[in-house]
This record gives sequence, structure tokens and C-alpha cells, in this order.
Amino acid sequence: MTLASVALGLNRMRRRRAPGFDLRPLIFLTDTERTEPVSVVASWPTPVARMTMVIFRHYDHPERVDIATRLARVCRARGIPLLVAADLKLMRALRAAGVHWPDGLMRNGGIRTRAAGGRIVTAAAHDAAGLRRAARASVDAVLLSPVFPTSSHIDRAPLGRLRFAALVRSASVPVYALGGVDERSAQSLIGSGAAGLAAIGALRNRERSR
Repeated sequence: MTLASVALGLNRMRRRRAPGFDLRPLIFLTDTERTEPVSVVASWPTPVARMTMVIFRHYDHPERVDIATRLARVCRARGIPLLVAADLKLMRALRAAGVHWPDGLMRNGGIRTRAAGGRIVTAAAHDAAGLRRAARASVDAVLLSPVFPTSSHIDRAPLGRLRFAALVRSASVPVYALGGVDERSAQSLIGSGAAGLAAIGALRNRERSR
């Protein structure tokens, strides 16, 4: 099974309609060190593009606005919803589909859901407290991580399949699995109640339609 097929199955089993849009089963997060997002998104097969949302991070990149502008152009041409992390001004300038709030801003009360103007709002969480914060903020979906061991969170113990599933069951918002998610590990999440899968490396070049 491909990552896309697992994500689609999860999304169908627990699909929650949000006002004015449907949350797609796959989320790709850009990473300054690990991805060149414009070429990655442009390279996806059409079936993968149609089921994926993109969260643009690249927080401190010196060419952040230029990369975001080019990425927005590709996403628009391919019909891919683009969310901008922690930057409402850039979200509006790009006419992006929404905003994503990191867990640090959630903890510090820096999230402004209404300021997104009816667009998609996602947030990051790492535990039950993070899920509760996201629910109180009325976000549309949460990316919960790390589910599995990952090099991007070596200082944080992975939740594991059972703990992840328990947290999903307790959540009042759709939850995406993030962290160490690839074609093999994703299959163990079938039946977990997750709304879909989020990834960086696994969607970089490897995903193929079948």
C-alpha cells in the first residue's frame, strides 16, 4: 500500500466535514533542511496532488517570501490547498487556503483562529494537553507528533501506535499522524481513527500513484 492509499482509507473511515471545505487525507510539510518544496510539489503524480494539502514553514529562510510565492503558484495551478505556518500576513498576500500554528504559539496563546478569515486552520500538538488547546481554539485539524521515531524529533519520545490511537479517540477535532510516517509505519495506523497522514520525507520524492 502507498502512503496515499493508507491516508485515503483513514480519511474515509473518519471524515469530518468542515464549513466550506473538506480536509484532504495527506499533508506535506516543507522543511528548510530537507526539502525544496516547489520542485517536490510539482513532481507529484496527479492522484497524489488531488489528495494533499501543503503546509509552508521555512521560517527563517532568507528567500522565504520568494519560495512561498513560487510554491503558491504551483499549488494554485495543481489545485492543492496551501497553508502558511504562523504568518497571517503572508497567508493573505498569497491568498493561501489557510494557516498552521506551531505548538509553541499554541502554548503561548499566540493563535488567532478568527483572524484566518474563514480559511483552514491547523495546529501542532504533542500530547493530550496540546489536543485540548487546539480544541479550545476551534482549529479544523491537529497534527499530532511524533507518532514514530524520527530524526526531526530525536529529543522527544515517540507516542507509538497505541498511545496515538488513544489520544485520537479522546480528541474532539480531526487528528493527523506526523513523525516517522512512511508506507510501512502508516499501515499500523489503520483503525486508529486518524483523519489522515502528515509527512516531510515520505512525500518528498517517493510517493507514486498505483
